[in-house]
Formats: sequence, C-alpha cells, structure tokens
Amino acid sequence: MAEINSLQELGEATQAAAPEAEAPRLVQKLDAHGRAYATGKRKNAIARVWVKPGTGKITVNDKAFDQYFARPVLQMILQQPIVAANRNGQYDIVATVTGGGLSGQAGAVRHGISKALTHYEPELRAVLKKGGFLTRDSRVVERKKYGRAKARRSFQFSKR
Repeated sequence: MAEINSLQELGEATQAAAPEAEAPRLVQKLDAHGRAYATGKRKNAIARVWVKPGTGKITVNDKAFDQYFARPVLQMILQQPIVAANRNGQYDIVATVTGGGLSGQAGAVRHGISKALTHYEPELRAVLKKGGFLTRDSRVVERKKYGRAKARRSFQFSKR
C-alpha cells in the first residue's frame, strides 16, 4: 500500500477506489400472468388493483366502474392517474375494494391504480408523483373520547 502525503494524492486514491455511482434502474414488477399488482388505501378503504395491457376496461368488485361508482365525481377520481399518464384505453384494470364508504373506496382504487401503473411502467413514476397520486392520504377519522359526545364535541352544558 502506497503512502499518501498530500490532499491531491488522497483525492486520486479515493477516485480510483470508488466505482462510478450508477443511477438506480427502474424495474418492472409483474406477476406470473403479466399483471402489475398494487394495494391502495384511503380512510378505512383498502383496494387491491391489477393492471394488464388491454382495451381500457375498468372493473371494480366484478362490476363496471361506472356502475359501481355511480357519481361522476367518483368516476373522475378513479380515472385521474390514467388521464395524467396519458394511457386511456391501453390497460385493463381489475380492482377489489373493501371497507369505508364510496368516496374512500374511490380514493383507494385511485391510489392502487397509480402504484400498479408505476410497477408496470416505472418511467411513469415522475408524472404520477407530480400529480400527487402516489402519496397515501393518511387522514382518518379521529376516535371518540370518553366523557365527550364525539371526538371533541362536549355534551351540552346546563347550569341547572
């Protein structure tokens, strides 16, 4: 081992020792059937989502998504990541969702679709992350406390 006497020699020695740092490569994550799987969550709803190439059919709990989510706002929420990624009509999406109400379920499916799309096409991550679709909305209902009517609401006070 050679003796290092100056800062310049130290810099040259560390450059030679350290290999070039390679950027992390994006890897596609698919199951045996060629589908990408992800879990989405919102409030108390949990959605399991599978994405595969197809004609753009979206199925939620064995129903067409526009039949399961009757309100147009919920249908729009569901399609946001697909529209943002500009992948309309390119993927078939199958989702099973449990828990919570319809609004939470729509948010959970949206989160699951976003994650599954990044598993299928990792280069979409930047677009979906910028839109905020990959972030899990962690807001949940606050629990009820004893001695209170609800989480924070007190019982009505009466002087009598």
